[in-house]
Parts: sequence; structure tokens; C-alpha cells
Amino acid sequence: MMSTTTSPLVIGHRGASGYRPEHTRAAYNLAFTLGADAVEPDIVATRDGVLVLRHENEISGTTNVADHPEFADRRTSKTIDGTVMTGWFTEDFTWAELATLRARERLPEVRRDNVAFNDSEPILRLSDLLELVDQHPEAQRRQLQVVAEIKHASYFESIGLPLDELFATEVSGWATADNLIIESFEQSVLHRIRDRGIPGKLVFLLESRGAPSDLVVRFGAQARNYAEHLTEDGLAQLALEVDGISVDKKMLMVKDLPGNLTGTNDLVPRAHAAGLLVFCWTLRAENRFLPKNLRSSKQPEQFGDWLGEFRTLMDSGLDGVFTDQPDLAVTARG
Repeated sequence: MMSTTTSPLVIGHRGASGYRPEHTRAAYNLAFTLGADAVEPDIVATRDGVLVLRHENEISGTTNVADHPEFADRRTSKTIDGTVMTGWFTEDFTWAELATLRARERLPEVRRDNVAFNDSEPILRLSDLLELVDQHPEAQRRQLQVVAEIKHASYFESIGLPLDELFATEVSGWATADNLIIESFEQSVLHRIRDRGIPGKLVFLLESRGAPSDLVVRFGAQARNYAEHLTEDGLAQLALEVDGISVDKKMLMVKDLPGNLTGTNDLVPRAHAAGLLVFCWTLRAENRFLPKNLRSSKQPEQFGDWLGEFRTLMDSGLDGVFTDQPDLAVTARG
């Protein structure tokens, strides 16, 4: 099997979520068929400790849970990582209950074609995805990878659902140094997973503002924010702790006053100099997600000059890109 991959790694963001509802079997299968090197599941837990694939533990926007009268009394409000959310939460359901739900398009106003696939597929478990990766026809031709995002680890730990332990149990025996990358906005859960003997690269996710939730839990207002992690000293320290960083694409972009993309900044070369891999998210083709000068019209759902943005970002030397349209990222890379 050929295991080499052209740089940057093309990662299907929640599968090929530009073409199918995210985190569904169809989205993941299509991502690999379209040439993605890896797929990215977001991982949360059920009440009985089953790891399931959803963008958030709040699932009203990505499933038909609101149409199930038997679950009406589960609707509630919670504070997750400092944000108040109202809806239905995976940790209030058993896996058997969640298995009765069906997936829906998260961005129906932009991804109108995807709405046609609403309610046709169930929620997947992490175990389902690992099986899909092993059985996909592309796995006979090349190394397929999973970039697993561990979501809200401090929160889940606080309610007795330690994601590091659950994840390590699930991937033990499947994971290798070549097929798994583990990412999170909380470094502590990455280290606990590595301490459990799970192979694979560790990637620290960073936002453009704020501070990591695990640090806020420990240090409150004194928590080191994301920006401080990206100073020279911060990058040098990160290189001792993780294999790479993954940032919002806007953290790499240089724009003029009207909002036109003019190039990229020095974050990628600075991180590389510190010894870190660098990934960015999320490459999307629709006008809504593109800089002003790359939009084709005022219609947010239409494709703009995605090639211009994708290539500008890739030319910075990125090691990996998350994309909703893997075929377009493969084209840009080529």
C-alpha cells in the first residue's frame, strides 16, 4: 500500500460536508472517494459512554430530535465552556436512544442541495467510522487517516464522562502512528490520551481569541490565552508538548481595509521554525466563507474564487487543510 501523501494533507471536514450532511456515512465515504487523505470526526459522548460523531453535544441543529415527542422533556439549557446553549444534548441520551434519530444539514441556507438528504441517515459512532475507514475501497490503494477532534473534554470530565479514557479504549488496537491524528482545543486531554499509550500525532487547536477551556478551569482569568501560545516563546513551548497546531484560516490571512485577501502572514514559517506542523480550517467554496475580493456574487450559497483562496493559503507552506469540499482542495493542491 502506498502511504506517501502530497503536502498539504487534505482533510475532509466532518466528511465531505459541502456535499452531504456532516458526520454521516455518506459524507465520510464521499470524502475519501473525492481524494481526501483523511476525515475529521468531532467526538462527544452519550450518557452510557458511547462516543458519537456530532459537531457539538447539542444536537438540535444537526438531527431531527425536535420531531421526537418522546424526547421533548430532554430539552434544556446548559453552560458549555462558558457558552449558554439550549437544546438537546448527547450526554442526556443513551446510545440506543440516539440511534433512533436521523441526521440533518447544519447549514441549510447555504447547503440547500444537502437538505435533500435530511433524515435519511442515522448518527454514527466512532466505532462505525473506524470500520468505514478500514472497509473503504480507497484503503486498498492508499493510507487513509482519521483526524479525531475531542470536543469539550473538561466539561465531559466534570460530568463523569472522561473522553480520554473512552477514546483510548475505542481506538486501542486500531490506531497507529500513520493513521491517526488527535486534536483538541484543550491540550490536557491530548496529553492524557498519549499517556494511555495511544499512538498518533497530537495537534493543538487555537482560536483567534479567548483561552483554552481547560486552562480557564484551572487558572480562571489568569489562563494563558491563545494569542500567547503563538508568540516565539509560546511556539517553542508548544513544540515540547505537541506535534502541531491547527488554526482558523483568518489567523493566517492578510487583508486590506475593505476586506480583500492580499496574502498570508508569517505564522506558518514561525511555527515550522519551532518544529511544529501547521494545519488550518476551514476551506469552503461558497461566497459566504470567502474574502470580499474572491466572491463571485452577493449570493452566499454560490461558489466564488475558491481556487484563489485555497492556493493562497496552501502557498504559505501548510502541512494540512480542513475542507468541506475535498475534491476542490485536491485540485488546488495539484
